[in-house]
Amino acid sequence: MPLMRLAYASEATFEDKSVNQGVEPHVARILLTSRRNNARSHLVGGLYYGDGRFFQYLEGEESDVLSTFERIKQDERHQNIFTLMEGPLESPTFTSWSMKYVPLSSDVRRFLERNGLERFNPSEFTESQCEEMIELIRQSSHDQKLVNYDEETGGANSRPQAFSPGLRFGLMAAGIALLGALIYAGSLL
Repeated sequence: MPLMRLAYASEATFEDKSVNQGVEPHVARILLTSRRNNARSHLVGGLYYGDGRFFQYLEGEESDVLSTFERIKQDERHQNIFTLMEGPLESPTFTSWSMKYVPLSSDVRRFLERNGLERFNPSEFTESQCEEMIELIRQSSHDQKLVNYDEETGGANSRPQAFSPGLRFGLMAAGIALLGALIYAGSLL
């Protein structure tokens, strides 16, 4: 099956909730869902959210990318969805990410300044600005709770990870605690 890449821009339909650190709650839910769905479909890519707008880049098998994009177009959290680029891809360039999130960072601010942009509005990006944004997402190394840093060394056969090691550990610990509570409650009967 042929590989493809797709980048799109959209506007959020929700009001930003102010957060001191971390990820806007609506965006966090999108990331969690995207990571789960993308890992199943072996899709990789990145997401940036700023100024009420999304820039997302996806790559993978053509049918998976297109069906995911159709699902995104039906998502009520997105409006004014605009395809920025779409085309064939020889090999994945985000091999170990199910969905990388880039927070507001000095890198993005420099990108905006370098391109004479006052606000983040990806629907107005040129093709070279799209490529620069994709590279920025690919190279980002900022630490965010929902950014998946599970880079595997398995090469071309490695699969994207839906959850970070910390989240997996937390879920396992919660499951064990719940099981212990159930056993204890059962012994009281």
